[in-house]
Amino acid sequence: MCASSILAGGTMTMHNNSENIHFKPELLAPAGNFEKLEIAVHYGADAVYLAGDDFSLRNFSGNFSEPELFKAIALARRHKVKVYLACNIYSRNHEQEKIKSFLSRIGEIGPDAIIISDPGIILLAGEIIPHIPIHLSTQANTTNINALRFWHRLGLQRVNLARELSLNEIREITKESPMETETFIHGAMCISYSGRCLLSSFLSGRDSNRGLCSHPCRWKYAVVEELRPDQYHPVFEDTRGTYIFNSKDLCMIEHIPDLIHAGITSLKIEGRMKGINYLASVVKTYRNAIDSYIDSPETYKTDPKWLDELFQVFHREYCTGFFFDKPDERLQNYSNRHKGEIHSFIGKIVGIVPDQKYLVEIRNKLSLEDTIEILSPNNNPKPAKPLELYDMQNNLINIANPNTTVLVKLETSCQINDIVRKI
Repeated sequence: MCASSILAGGTMTMHNNSENIHFKPELLAPAGNFEKLEIAVHYGADAVYLAGDDFSLRNFSGNFSEPELFKAIALARRHKVKVYLACNIYSRNHEQEKIKSFLSRIGEIGPDAIIISDPGIILLAGEIIPHIPIHLSTQANTTNINALRFWHRLGLQRVNLARELSLNEIREITKESPMETETFIHGAMCISYSGRCLLSSFLSGRDSNRGLCSHPCRWKYAVVEELRPDQYHPVFEDTRGTYIFNSKDLCMIEHIPDLIHAGITSLKIEGRMKGINYLASVVKTYRNAIDSYIDSPETYKTDPKWLDELFQVFHREYCTGFFFDKPDERLQNYSNRHKGEIHSFIGKIVGIVPDQKYLVEIRNKLSLEDTIEILSPNNNPKPAKPLELYDMQNNLINIANPNTTVLVKLETSCQINDIVRKI
């Protein structure tokens, strides 16, 4: 399944020359915890965004303690990868002293930038850590060039543009922009304006603007008539109910030339709460696509293998969001069915020993009867057959169970942090 018609809302564009390519955009990947950071780096991210234990919009993604942040930045810098730290909640008055203390510690940790949406936190960051660049969060819903000029005068270095902008609008902004720009190109989309949702606060008491979203947009809903309170009328696409607040996922893999020619500084992947199987596939795919276009724009075309790879990961139906037109009913995901095979993920390589044996952390069951493939950064997935399985006491086994580490003998060569999955 790899036809461009699968992605609603866009048209395929072929570029046969290198006109207007002034730079190679940054590929920015999520890193919800240290393991995800390692995977993002391994599969080719130029930069990662992550968070500490406080003041982030993804409180359930794992995040990083202070010692882990030092370790994370050291790892990233060894691989020439930048680290942007999110402090993008909308804060309350009683938190101001705690935020000052947090910013002081961030100044010591030294990320390449801090991501903020709250003007009050921007003010404090400018006073407390003037040596740390500030990136404006997409939650600030920046939609025009004069807004960029405003933030530039306040000393900000980059703006993550509002998701509601079309590609033409983005192109116009970047042409005149006094600062760097960033936009999401892949992943889940919030149904609310620039992600500022109140549904979670009202329905579950968890404020999505403070990192506690319970994702009520993914729940089932029905209509109730005022005089018939016990009669629920589903507005349905199937017999289980309707999902009227549930957006499709964004996927711009077929439009890499358009994104590059728009002059966007950084192309951002959503997913701090997604698993490493998702992260590996998506980062690798966009890395391959960006590099392919930059290396040879004259001969570039979308590789069907890239689409195949993105359709394997667990996802909602794909679309192109607001990039090419105002979304209509096609943007809604009228089913709770997900696509992709989440249980094809077996684990990851964590060690290499002599005689073509590899230490594998097992997440889903692996049998000697299975045919697997290895996902490495710079190659197509390599099919392989487990020749032998050993437990950690070096005993031969036939099945490796989840949450164990085993030795797997393979004929193919692998690297540490390569993903193993079942065909």
